Amino acid sequence: MPLLDLDKITAGLPKTWDGFLRDWDRSLRAGNYPETTRYNYLLAAAQLARYLNENATPDLETDDAAEDPTEVTRAHIEAFQGWMIETRSASTALNKHKGLQQFFKWLMLDEEEIDRSPMERVRQPKTVKKLIPVIRDDDTRKVLAACKGKAFLQLRDEAIIRLYYNTGARLSEVGNLTLDDIDLVTDSVHYHGKGSRDRRVRFGPKTARAVSRYLRARAKRKGAELPDLWLAERGGRRLAPNGIKIMIKRRGLSAGVKGVHAHRWRHNFAHEWKRANGDSGDLMLLMGWVSEDMPRHYGASAAAERAQETHQRMGIGENV
Repeated sequence: MPLLDLDKITAGLPKTWDGFLRDWDRSLRAGNYPETTRYNYLLAAAQLARYLNENATPDLETDDAAEDPTEVTRAHIEAFQGWMIETRSASTALNKHKGLQQFFKWLMLDEEEIDRSPMERVRQPKTVKKLIPVIRDDDTRKVLAACKGKAFLQLRDEAIIRLYYNTGARLSEVGNLTLDDIDLVTDSVHYHGKGSRDRRVRFGPKTARAVSRYLRARAKRKGAELPDLWLAERGGRRLAPNGIKIMIKRRGLSAGVKGVHAHRWRHNFAHEWKRANGDSGDLMLLMGWVSEDMPRHYGASAAAERAQETHQRMGIGENV
């Protein structure tokens, strides 16, 4: 099932809002924007429309804006943004802010429906950056031990977890793999990253063995003819990324390890790479990043640890 259901996103919206959002989606598709990006952008605009329809107050006249996005003002945006912070979080409000920036930019530059964007002087919400701790090898060892065995689910789950651990891939990248994406001749995987940025990443012998064992078991299962790499336990269906997310959490709990999710292995990969003095440019290629800020962001959780290790090695303050 596709992520983006335009009818669901626009359900109940006034005709003018509905028409603009459908035209915008057509423009985004023509620009080859990923489905996830289109979904987040369109959802932000639809949520603004619903907010304006449901939250009229004496000091915030919303009648016209609730019917037509070209009537939206800075005050409307700031009220919506404040409401998002109060009811969701600052990080969610920031995501909506970015989506609305793109919507009103499209209305102004592409459609020429407005002369100025109402986002022009709206401040981005300040967010507190939460440090995501890396998952230690001992914890990963416990999670993998919870998968030990020769049953189909045990073989499948070990192969999935080893790919995250060994390659630092995103949840969706491993979750959406097809059989053709795995090459056991070169021990490599073809990831389809954000923004249609593909890359090929090598994996080690333990991961290769786990994937090979899974593929042998998969060949005997109902649904083996499907192109998707990961199969669900029953029904001959694919195992979707959300199913993998649930599986990893369950395996972590059974192993006695709290807070296990795929992204922690991504942080771990970046941490171990930097500890080994790996090149940041090479790390960007392996992780599918285009922004040079990302290596710093993903290394933030462990930066203090690496600094302490360096301090201890240098022996500063121990000369007297």
